[in-house]
Amino acid sequence: MSVLQVEHLTKDYGSGRGVFDVSFEVQKGEVFGFLGPNGAGKTTTIRHIMGFSRPQSGTTAVEGLDSWKNYYTIQRNLGYLPGEIALPEALTGTQFIKMMAELRGMSDPTHTDYLIKKFELEPSGGLKRMSLGMKRKLAIVTAFMHDPQILVLDEPTSGLDPMMQEIFIRYIQEEKERGKTILLSSHIFAEVDATCDRIAIIKDGRLVSTFIANDLRHSESKTFKIEFASKEDFEGFREQVEYPKKLDVISVKRHRNQAKVLINDADVNALIAILSDYSLNFFTEIKFTLEDYFMKFYDRNAKVEGGSANAAD
Repeated sequence: MSVLQVEHLTKDYGSGRGVFDVSFEVQKGEVFGFLGPNGAGKTTTIRHIMGFSRPQSGTTAVEGLDSWKNYYTIQRNLGYLPGEIALPEALTGTQFIKMMAELRGMSDPTHTDYLIKKFELEPSGGLKRMSLGMKRKLAIVTAFMHDPQILVLDEPTSGLDPMMQEIFIRYIQEEKERGKTILLSSHIFAEVDATCDRIAIIKDGRLVSTFIANDLRHSESKTFKIEFASKEDFEGFREQVEYPKKLDVISVKRHRNQAKVLINDADVNALIAILSDYSLNFFTEIKFTLEDYFMKFYDRNAKVEGGSANAAD
């Protein structure tokens, strides 16, 4: 069942800014990663999902309800964590939490207290003097305090220290196990890779790839780096496999007697059999990461030296 829907969303702000014909769905119980640098169009898309902005063309919907036409209705079961936090500075954190609880008709503080403890929030101080990290913790608590079934998170760990980022990632994993539907927008590879079932990459307001995360993590294509013990072994290997095209040698470093080989996982034993005729200093696999795949779209000079994600490019 599709919980969040974005269909041919376009909002053109001019000068190449905005989003252009963006389409994706987030299924019930799925964590969907929305990956791209600042300015790529992530926040614009999310603002339309939340019903804050009206599409120029296309639609966004939450649980089948048009976001723009049903703004108040969709908020009831939604937890939203914005990338940029704006809080009423005249209040203390405790007063802000109380205000949000009253707006949501909440009378039981049990879940709120759990979140305050988990994220080590100290809410008694005035918002005007709170650090960025403490404001982010407060935003997390108030976004999740009503235990919503749908979470829309825009750069959620911005301003958090590394330890608190890890706590947040574990919390998202726990919410995923509870069956929550989560849209996670980020430019941080680690948190997307650690939590997401599917990932979409956005560039200049357009989706350039949408893929299943496990297809990338368990790609059948492997890259190995080999360093030979001598120049003779190195050249012998190249003559045996590179020129007859027995193996895909994707790069060599002659001064270090090194070669990188791209092969299918099923052919690893054949590679080992070939290498058994030579003396080696090392033979190691180079893991293909989400960052490697991402840079395929963002770095024109980068050469991908790992497996294919079987993605819809």
